[in-house]
Amino acid sequence: MKFLRKNSIFNFIYEFSVIYPSPSNLNIFYNFGFLALLALVSQILTGIFLAMHYVPHVDYAFASVEHIMRDVNYGFFLRYLHANGASFFFIVVYAHIAKGLYFGAYTFPRQLVWALGVIILLIMILTAFLGYVLPWGQMSFWAATVITNLASALPVVGVHLVHWLWGGFSVDNATLERFFSLHYLFPFIILALVLFHLIALHTWSSSNPIGVGFKLDTTYFTPFFMVKDFFGFFVFLLGAFSFLFFNPNVLGHTDNYIIANPLSTPAHIVPEWYFLLFYAILRSIPNKLAGVVALVTAIIVLLFIPVTVKLYLRSNVFANVHKIFFWIFMVGCCVLSWIGGKHVGSPYYELGQMLTFIYFVYLLVVLPLMAMLDEGLLKLSNIKGLLLYVLLNFVVRCLVYIYSIVINISTIIGSRLHLIFVDSDENVKKARKLSITKKLFYV
Repeated sequence: MKFLRKNSIFNFIYEFSVIYPSPSNLNIFYNFGFLALLALVSQILTGIFLAMHYVPHVDYAFASVEHIMRDVNYGFFLRYLHANGASFFFIVVYAHIAKGLYFGAYTFPRQLVWALGVIILLIMILTAFLGYVLPWGQMSFWAATVITNLASALPVVGVHLVHWLWGGFSVDNATLERFFSLHYLFPFIILALVLFHLIALHTWSSSNPIGVGFKLDTTYFTPFFMVKDFFGFFVFLLGAFSFLFFNPNVLGHTDNYIIANPLSTPAHIVPEWYFLLFYAILRSIPNKLAGVVALVTAIIVLLFIPVTVKLYLRSNVFANVHKIFFWIFMVGCCVLSWIGGKHVGSPYYELGQMLTFIYFVYLLVVLPLMAMLDEGLLKLSNIKGLLLYVLLNFVVRCLVYIYSIVINISTIIGSRLHLIFVDSDENVKKARKLSITKKLFYV
């Protein structure tokens, strides 16, 4: 142990993962960050091995994926683990973000932690999109064509930007090569950002479910919460392997098992399920440029929540009204994801517009209003408390004054009565003495 403490690197790891003081009331929802880290490591490792056999060329990409599936030892396992691992990665990350919104993890002093998390989400989405193109199936090719064409909505530079992204005048070999390079690079950028995210988290400490200070009620991260994290990991692994071994293609699209054909457009172009929320927002706006702006804003707006929202009641555990709005927002996001996989038409189009409106209203209006309402109620309670204090102080002072008056009056009356009775007794005695002396004298 002394050797570990003397070595700066091991000492940093020891303080970072063993004796780190954690709030004692952390619940199961705080496991998702740990699961996201393990999912990221799994994606990087499986991606490195897959890159050894993948060929980033339009003539060989689809065949190289089939080669991995059929000829490479346990290649099918690596490919399915990487493809489904992306879905599991997004599941835990979305749950992690929902936990942060529910428990107010974006409030002071953890604004930097939240901002780094949103940046990680943005790069994750870019990385997953680049990876979706690499198998070079029908859905990969046409998803790349549709999504990159969104940049053409920008005035003046839009078309030139699209050609620059493609490396030509259509999605072709240059596009595939640069997408492969960026897809290989971005996970390491994400890993670096995750490290900064953890450093910021450990600098300003973790939040907790009830949103109050915990300095007097902490416990070591290891073994207490490490055991809980690994229990959650094994439960998560059980669910992931049930997909992986029994139904590995349930989260994919069948058209992606057809080699890319620029002359044949699929009947219905849809991205992977974890993009459907933002894809539905994009389709809900009739104007192309406005749809692109809404698509980008739907992610960027999360970055500014710590600026626009100043929560006084940090956790929704005690905020019943805010809790209702939160669950309406979550159900709306799930329904939007479902709508994103449907064809554009009634009633999906109208419902998508309504839920898109709810999405932005919650993040831009409801959250700030709830914070202002909490602040107003807090100030009102402080004013009521001050008035009650003043009133009680006045009543107590009045009672003390009345008590003093009563005491003074009783003292004065008592002294007067004492004088009256004492004086009367002395006069009686004098009269008796005088009568006796008179009788003796006359006798």
